[in-house]
Amino acid sequence: MSGKQAQAAGGLLSAAFRASLPVLLGYTTIGLAFGLVLVGSGLPWWLSPLMAVFVYAGAAQFMGVGLLAAGTGPAEIGLLTLLMNARHAVYGLSLLERFRKAGAVKPYLVFGLTDETYGLLTTVAPPEGADGIRFCALVTALDQAYWVAGCAAGALLGRALPFDTSGLDFALTALFVVLLVEQLRSVRRAEPYLVAVLAAAAARLLASPRDFLLVSLALAIGGLALLRGRLEGPAGGSGRKPGSGGPGARTEAPAAEAGPEGAAR
Repeated sequence: MSGKQAQAAGGLLSAAFRASLPVLLGYTTIGLAFGLVLVGSGLPWWLSPLMAVFVYAGAAQFMGVGLLAAGTGPAEIGLLTLLMNARHAVYGLSLLERFRKAGAVKPYLVFGLTDETYGLLTTVAPPEGADGIRFCALVTALDQAYWVAGCAAGALLGRALPFDTSGLDFALTALFVVLLVEQLRSVRRAEPYLVAVLAAAAARLLASPRDFLLVSLALAIGGLALLRGRLEGPAGGSGRKPGSGGPGARTEAPAAEAGPEGAAR
């Protein structure tokens, strides 16, 4: 690599780092909480960085800790994770054209498309004259590196020091509250939220605590499917602001501190 190429690569990495700084603050904090919760649940510490590398889904990882600790089977965990992260299919569809010529890094770009990474890639432009795909790959890799570092640090801290993790599992609730606030800011329609509330209430009455999440998600999906025509009609639309780019598609720190949903993915 020549001096100019090395300088250009360093400049691109620096630009990607600056763009991902808000995510750094959010992912390391939530990742730290996740590692502490995982160790506090009696699971081996190494499972935290392992999940951060291969699952890379904040809300699903928090959910997975509870399910693994309760002895839930892999099929049910997989189905719940799929339902929880189904929204990422929409993110991917909106970036099909942009990633069409991504080549060898395309699978990783698809894998690493969390809520916050999607927000950055749809709002932050690469430096003038730079390779847009390389910029996207660097942002995606940096975001996951922050999450892995936070999860590993939290697990090692929880293993090395006696730590009362009571209440830290509230990080999952906080994560979903932040995601809900972002949805309320971008989707200004009452129907989806009413469907969610009614589905949760019905599942609370009809299902056992173990099956609550699965039943409530199934009811919510069914209700939204019935209302699809009304929600997509000319009078309603999605309620998004023009150029919003999707949930979490702002670069300010509050939006990026939601965690990987995720990656809440």
